[in-house]
Amino acid sequence: MLRNVQQAIDNDAFDCPHCGAYAYQWWFFAALNSYSTAQSFPAKHGKPRILTLGKAGLISRESVSDLDVSRCQRCHEICIWIAGKMAYPNRGRAPLPNTDLPPDIKRDFEEAGAILDRSPRGATALLRLCIQKLCVHLGEKGENLNADIGALVKKGLPLQIQKALDIVRVIGNDAVHPGKLDLGDNIQTATTLFSIVNMIANDMITQPRAIDELYTTLPKSKLQAIADRDQNKDSV
Repeated sequence: MLRNVQQAIDNDAFDCPHCGAYAYQWWFFAALNSYSTAQSFPAKHGKPRILTLGKAGLISRESVSDLDVSRCQRCHEICIWIAGKMAYPNRGRAPLPNTDLPPDIKRDFEEAGAILDRSPRGATALLRLCIQKLCVHLGEKGENLNADIGALVKKGLPLQIQKALDIVRVIGNDAVHPGKLDLGDNIQTATTLFSIVNMIANDMITQPRAIDELYTTLPKSKLQAIADRDQNKDSV
């Protein structure tokens, strides 16, 4: 689901674009300081803390008059706001990537989010590349999306995700290679692909990992009993 983080500057809490948690925020307002030491300033929009930007003259007073900084109380990362709009991180309206995505796929996903509003076609091309890389990560060839979809369904990919992938594949006329631009791609196509990448990662990576972690917490005697059961079943 797309978030409108631009409206969150007046909120004490919102979904952090860094960690994804709904968390309370510390707010700072920017102020110039001739001596590089903190001084008392009146609160601005309920933001009593001060962000000192260095000696006067290095930064103009006008350049910081509409600058605010929020800091997540959960992950302690900052967001920079200019004239009431989030300028950093530049995620736009894109969702956060699944935390279990491989690092190279996560980078492509985040880059797609950064350019979503400016270039939906570019974002969609990157997300198609994410799907190709994700298929390879899951043991497929990554050469033919149709073949990879069929193989992943056999491995447990839900039919609902198969249908979503087929929709995107057909919309692309089966001719658009991952990472290439399609003149027909738009922000709706990109939005669908963001969700698909995260859903595939959740079903094929996150959930199996979580089940494996829970399984290993069972007592050794129980694990041995399960292994013996399975061995006897195979020998029948």
